[in-house]
Amino acid sequence: MPVQGFCWFLCCRQGFNLLGRDYGEKEEEESFELRNKEDLTCNGRGPLEVTLSQPTRTANGTNGHSLSEVPDEMKSLIIEKSKMGLEEDPELLVKGWLFREVCGSWIKQRCYWFVLSLDSLDYYSSSERGARRLGTLVLTNLCSVIWPDKQTFKETGYWSITVYGRKHCYRLYTKHFNEAVHWACAVQKVIDTKAPVETPTQLLIRDIEENKFNPEVVDNIYQHNPILKHTQSPLYAPLLPFPYGSLEHTYHSGKGYATVREEAVKLFNCLQQLESARDPVPLIQGVLQTCLDLRPLRDEVYCQLVKQTSCTPQPHTAAHLRYWQLLTCMSCTFLPGPGVLKYLRFHLKRIQFQFPDSEMDNYASFIGEALEKTRCRECVPSWEEIQVLMGRQEMLCTVHYPGPGSCQLHISSHTTANEVVRRMLEKLGLKESRNTFSLFEQNAHWERAVGGSTIIADILTRFENLSAKEPDSDSQWRLCFKLYCILDADTISVDSIEYLFLFEQCHEMVVRGQLPACEEDLQTLAALRLQSVIGDFSTHSPCPPLDELFPGHMVEARLLMPPCAPPALLPATHPPAQGCPPPQRFPGGLLGGALWNHTATAAHKQKVEQDLRLRSRLKEEAAAIMSTVVEAWKGLAGYSRRDSMAAYLTIARQWSGFGCTLYEVDFYISSTGSFSQKLWLGVAATCVSLYRQGEAEALESFPYGQICSYGVSDSNTFKITAGDRDLLFETTKLTEIMQLMNAYFSAIRRQRGRGDDVVSITEGTAIEVGFHHLPPTPTPTLLELPSHPV
Repeated sequence: MPVQGFCWFLCCRQGFNLLGRDYGEKEEEESFELRNKEDLTCNGRGPLEVTLSQPTRTANGTNGHSLSEVPDEMKSLIIEKSKMGLEEDPELLVKGWLFREVCGSWIKQRCYWFVLSLDSLDYYSSSERGARRLGTLVLTNLCSVIWPDKQTFKETGYWSITVYGRKHCYRLYTKHFNEAVHWACAVQKVIDTKAPVETPTQLLIRDIEENKFNPEVVDNIYQHNPILKHTQSPLYAPLLPFPYGSLEHTYHSGKGYATVREEAVKLFNCLQQLESARDPVPLIQGVLQTCLDLRPLRDEVYCQLVKQTSCTPQPHTAAHLRYWQLLTCMSCTFLPGPGVLKYLRFHLKRIQFQFPDSEMDNYASFIGEALEKTRCRECVPSWEEIQVLMGRQEMLCTVHYPGPGSCQLHISSHTTANEVVRRMLEKLGLKESRNTFSLFEQNAHWERAVGGSTIIADILTRFENLSAKEPDSDSQWRLCFKLYCILDADTISVDSIEYLFLFEQCHEMVVRGQLPACEEDLQTLAALRLQSVIGDFSTHSPCPPLDELFPGHMVEARLLMPPCAPPALLPATHPPAQGCPPPQRFPGGLLGGALWNHTATAAHKQKVEQDLRLRSRLKEEAAAIMSTVVEAWKGLAGYSRRDSMAAYLTIARQWSGFGCTLYEVDFYISSTGSFSQKLWLGVAATCVSLYRQGEAEALESFPYGQICSYGVSDSNTFKITAGDRDLLFETTKLTEIMQLMNAYFSAIRRQRGRGDDVVSITEGTAIEVGFHHLPPTPTPTLLELPSHPV
């Protein structure tokens, strides 16, 4: 009985396959469908809208061969001409047996005879003459090919290529990699030969451009083409052409986007929701974010907004002005392509001519001015910026500077860091300064210089996003205006605000532990800081915590010192005290550390007690240091703020590296490759120096006249070539070091060109990554340094 059932199954299967071969349904051929207003069907499609939907695929025709039944000679690719095919039809390019994925069948893949011509990719039930054609995929320049990948081969054992058309998608499989590549190349070549497909909107935009000086013709074009005018109906196809297929991974993967064509239709639906939305800001941000992620959609949204602001039935209503508000935000965030930009400018002028002295006229004027300044933004405008743009106003930006001071400036969506620096210099009276200033992004634990061409609105948006993720007060970000390149610290007037900048930034270095000094000097500096900030000692004066006056690592260092060591020396590696056994890596043994027993419990308890004793000792040491600082503070009675600051900087200037910016690096010498140590790289006005952390004397210094080139060697290595030596520094501050050295070399170049003693660079410094080569010069000096490209 089982044998009879199996034979009956085989007979039925063969019969169904033969029926499928003879009566397979032919799929529809591709065509563009234009629907007029009179041709509206029950699906409610709008007038003159291009239907470019992708219908479901039907593949009923089959030749009845499974993967295991097809002989090898049928699977092989036929490239050469045969008597039956290519000689009879010279337009045939490639033909052969391929497996196609079949939907809605218990057999997932079936083998068909595929033929590629200059116009289409067809498949047949067999390779015989007169075989029934089962399907056609018309090839245009919007079709796309996904090439074979290893992942599909690992999962299925077959190399796959996918061809996307307007209505059909062919997923084809073969066991031979070369065969899959050849088919993909051949199909792509046919696609590349096709003329660009133009949508009706593109054709009408061209007509408007050609007749822009004839208002009657333009009005007639708008009158007879509803696709250019405002509509309440949904859009069923994009206004501009986009490639067929699931190509979202080409633009931005991981955010859940569908195909670009589908996203274009969704965006039009979002635009229509603006008319009735209670709060339009989230919708506007969503549209802008999609355009930021999917670049090809920017022109599409501009065309959709021009459509919705053209020939509006009620142009002066608040609902209609929502389109103009979104268009304003778009114009301050992205620029359209050249063709759409011309169309947009013509639309703005036409609206201004039709509705003078109206809100639309005001928006059109604002948008036209914005398009002259806009560069592509890094971030979508913040909630505050969108609110301001909707009212065609400017934002208020708070810029802090060393000390408790801050300034508020009005900025637009196009204001750069360079412009803010110039305005701050004017506001604080620092235009005549010989030093360089810059903006910094900073919070309680981190700061970074801002490139001169950076748009300030992008920084504020980033601050808003970071604050939403990290509401902690220590993580609050702000913009700060500070000294960047200290080119001349000696001629700064003691009464100027620049002297306050120098004092505050010097104190920041002290607290971070970046000013090498003995403990006695650091205590004196802390006392001078108290005198300058608070004044004379008083029991009623609030005293700041020690970590705002004294480097914290010095307190910890006192705990690690041997009892006989003098307190002013920095800690060094020392052997354990006599009589104490050396520490063991595994105190209880490997097994003992893994078991929960009495020994482990006792060890854990002992560790907790040690931590408590350590914290107690830290508090005691901090209290002792603070007591010494307060006693020194009492001795400064009568010192004015100016005198205290001058005394503070006098002590700081004793360090030969005063005025440099320090970066923590791992240092390597490329010739030996053996030397590695945590060091400080100091970048100053005249040289680059290396310091051991905590030591005042430089290991080596390299005047800029000796540096031949510098730049980024790889993702985390900075390289400086000085003479015949290559110095490699592994650091996470590549951008900051490169930016600062560019600024100093720019100052040297200007100094050499103008013949001044020192040069003021008031602009921010742009970030540049790469090698900068300086040609060697005989006996180079600072003033004779060749011009350095920035």
